[in-house]
Amino acid sequence: MSLSEQYESIIQALAGGPEVGLPLSDLDADLKRQGLDLPRRTLQRRLSTLVDGGRAQALGTGAGTRYRLPDSGPSPAMQWSLPLSPGAHEVFRLVSRPITHRRPVPYHPEFLLNYNPGLTWYLSEEERADLRDSGSTPLGSEPAGTYARAVLDRLLIDLSWASSHLEGNTYSLLDTRNLIEFGQRAEGKDALEAQMILNHKHAIEMLVEQAATVTLSPFTVRNLHAALAEDLLPESTAEGRLRRQPVQISGSVFTPLGVPQQIEEYFGLLLQKAAAIPDPFEQAFFLLVHIPYLQPFDDMNKRVARVGANLPLIRQNLCPLSFLDVLRDLYLTGVLGVYELNRVDLLRDLFVWAYHRSSEQYKSVRQTLVAPNPFRLRYRDQMVAVLQEVVRIGSRPGRPAIRGLTGSDIPEVDLERFVEMTLGELLALHEGNIARYRIGLREFEKWRALWSPG
Repeated sequence: MSLSEQYESIIQALAGGPEVGLPLSDLDADLKRQGLDLPRRTLQRRLSTLVDGGRAQALGTGAGTRYRLPDSGPSPAMQWSLPLSPGAHEVFRLVSRPITHRRPVPYHPEFLLNYNPGLTWYLSEEERADLRDSGSTPLGSEPAGTYARAVLDRLLIDLSWASSHLEGNTYSLLDTRNLIEFGQRAEGKDALEAQMILNHKHAIEMLVEQAATVTLSPFTVRNLHAALAEDLLPESTAEGRLRRQPVQISGSVFTPLGVPQQIEEYFGLLLQKAAAIPDPFEQAFFLLVHIPYLQPFDDMNKRVARVGANLPLIRQNLCPLSFLDVLRDLYLTGVLGVYELNRVDLLRDLFVWAYHRSSEQYKSVRQTLVAPNPFRLRYRDQMVAVLQEVVRIGSRPGRPAIRGLTGSDIPEVDLERFVEMTLGELLALHEGNIARYRIGLREFEKWRALWSPG
């Protein structure tokens, strides 16, 4: 049963209860009769979320607490089928006022400076535990990035589409699949929309491929921006370069930092703090908050944050955050709450909901995963190096070329199996998968032209 269905089952049980409310034990029994058997702690968390969002009411304290539906009817959160905390409702109300009623604000460095990794928490301990329960995978102990590679085909489509959609891209999910899997551009769509989606694809592949070695550093994030910005900025030199000029945020009273030296300083500090956060979900959310707030690049800052937020999750083989079903208006309102109020309440509620939604999407994928091939895991780096070299020097695809390029670090007993594995990968290369082997499109096309049949 999905998370939203769990909430609806609880609400239905409360609706059928007495006016004085149901004690936790009676509510639990009613839910079990409906087929929903939740651990007691999980049920308490679900009730707490409903109460905070105004969709349920708690009467009494401690063991005597009883739960019922509120007298005032459904909360505005029901507009989005998303339980919001009182703080999130307040943020929504404040930033939804006419722009003339909101006071102009500059970038506040103390919002970043006052965050102490491991001591400051945007996500509560309970929220982090709940997210980990939701996002844990059977590959948690495998090398970094193993799970993401196992679901990569699905992740490329989901995250590329959803993140682009949040930017106003009009490609459908099916259009995105056809573009990524078959190179088919949707008719009647702007070429820039296809470029945006393909840039997401390349950026995601870069993170997944380098998951075992990449870190939350200025180098990583600047290269992530370069991948997302390719051919989308007026000046190609701005791809991966920190911002050198002031920018304005449309529809907001927030004015980002404008001094290049300060942008560089706080960019380094932001990533230093992010790298020191001990929890992957807090890391991910911290990036979603602070990269857009600093606006370190000329454009694509929210895109960098959404894709980059997946790095801590990918490294620990947790379910990725795809942003599927996230409403654009609500997401942008949550970001405005950070810009104008330095409040994370609304964006945090959306992040928690979106992550549960994403992990639900990948449950069916998780259940069909087979155990990773230990031989492939052991020699993957060597295989990638051989593939790169075969393409780079234009070698004929075959066992002799692979043997000649295989280093002495492959034991003789494993050599033939390694050659067979690498040959299989070499013969399966195409435009849609070369990025995961760090092979450029132009060199691949040149190599393919040499050795393709006919």
